[in-house]
Amino acid sequence: MRAAGAVSAATLMPGVHLLGASKSELEAELAQAGQPVAANDHIQIALIGAGGQGMFDTKRAVEVPGVKLVAVADCYNGRLARSKELWGDDLFTTRDYNEILARKDIDAVIIGTPDHWHKQASVDAMKAGKDVYCEKPMIHLYSDGPEMIETSRSTKRILQIGSQRVSSVIYIKAKEVLASGAIGQLNMVTARWDRNSAMGAWDYTVPPDASPDTCDWPRFLGTAPKIPFNAEHFFQWRKWKAYGSGVAGDLFVHLFSGTHFITGSHGPTRGMATGALRFWKDGRDALDVVLGLFDYREGFNLSLRVNFVDGGEESEGLIFTGSEGTMEIGWDGLTITRVPREDDPGLTIDTFPEAMQKQIEDEHDKKYPPHSGSTSLGGSEKFLTPKGYSDSYDHFRNFFASVRSRQPVVENAVFGYRAAGAALLSNLSIERGQVINWNPDEMKIV
Repeated sequence: MRAAGAVSAATLMPGVHLLGASKSELEAELAQAGQPVAANDHIQIALIGAGGQGMFDTKRAVEVPGVKLVAVADCYNGRLARSKELWGDDLFTTRDYNEILARKDIDAVIIGTPDHWHKQASVDAMKAGKDVYCEKPMIHLYSDGPEMIETSRSTKRILQIGSQRVSSVIYIKAKEVLASGAIGQLNMVTARWDRNSAMGAWDYTVPPDASPDTCDWPRFLGTAPKIPFNAEHFFQWRKWKAYGSGVAGDLFVHLFSGTHFITGSHGPTRGMATGALRFWKDGRDALDVVLGLFDYREGFNLSLRVNFVDGGEESEGLIFTGSEGTMEIGWDGLTITRVPREDDPGLTIDTFPEAMQKQIEDEHDKKYPPHSGSTSLGGSEKFLTPKGYSDSYDHFRNFFASVRSRQPVVENAVFGYRAAGAALLSNLSIERGQVINWNPDEMKIV
């Protein structure tokens, strides 16, 4: 069961509500979303980069009604073979994504490459007339962002970034709750994403046939430093800065995307971070523990933590702390806890002379008559997603609706750059050992 992007709530018990709508409602909505772009009534897509994330994305994408996968590009022969096992022998496969971009029957592409290929693959695809769903982080280098934004604008191609939280019914509800003033004035956001497994720390399996024959090593390297073939670099690329963006680009960017979507902010004005390689000392140069602190002109601070050494279960969450309560987002929903501020500040007068105490009490009672405190109710309320809900499905549904209608996407290149640009401030702060100032409107380091 999957849910549409619009929020509805069915009461399960006092204080607990269910978010989402049925898949049949979703399909009916999609069927009305503009005219199809392909003559066979399908949006025909291709996957560029068939690693774990790329294949996950594609499995979700083809669940959306009216979407058909016709081609896959990857630098490893085994993934091309696996793609045919999953999606049929008639699937076109190639190591060179340019062969895909040259095809006239492809409307859109999913880019699931390593980070250092995001910009070039996206730009090439848009210039070839394809709409693009690009995995997060949008950029590997700050110089990537302006070129991707300008290419989307000049080609009139849709570019959506793959931080699916912005399509989640949980985050849509959280945005509504915050705007309603339910927790008062926001003053702090605390976000975390902790992992304690080898897979969580990017220690992905290397296939036994990995070699320069089965892997297109020169194509994989692209703009990265030229080194001899290294199977770990190829299959576990997130562990090295030459291809990935560390925990900032992999995980911080989700937390920034969610925070920016809920608050409506363009991003922080400055940030600082610290971190280290504490446990996974296996040759990688990406840190496994990173903490960051960021200032927002809207009047709140954001603190972030990613820990690959945590002995507990994997955990993702954000806590929005306001003047009258908190809103916590977890895997399966959000919880609102209201703690209204009392109007009466109270008295601390025991150390004063008795006559003075009496005088202060009399004046205090006139200003704050007994029982005149806030009449707002405290308590908590919880909103849950349905079993099997997927925000990735909703993110693709929104993307393909935009492909059909040519209306703006939920996470365009500007939003994606602001989220990734803010996240990568962490890496820059650690490298320089200083606070980094950022202009969130112009998307530039100050």
